[in-house]
Amino acid sequence: MITAIVFVKADVARIPEVAEAIAALDGVSEVYSVTGQIDLIALVRVRRHEDVAGVVAEQLNKVPGVVGTETHIAFRAYSRHDLESAFSLGLD
Repeated sequence: MITAIVFVKADVARIPEVAEAIAALDGVSEVYSVTGQIDLIALVRVRRHEDVAGVVAEQLNKVPGVVGTETHIAFRAYSRHDLESAFSLGLD
């Protein structure tokens, strides 16, 4: 699974609508509103690198209210959540 972290600059007056539209796209697993230079961060999880282009360039960039994007491809996950699930036996 390929994970892309997409920084989204949006029309400030439309951030909630832009976030909801992005969250509804196939391949987008999560969308966060954030502080700082960007307005939203979208996590894209797809099977192939070509699919990242399909989600970001062909869909996300065309959402009304998206002003610009910057995409980062994750190499490896180090979060505690991911490590725990990888080694989980499924017992509670």
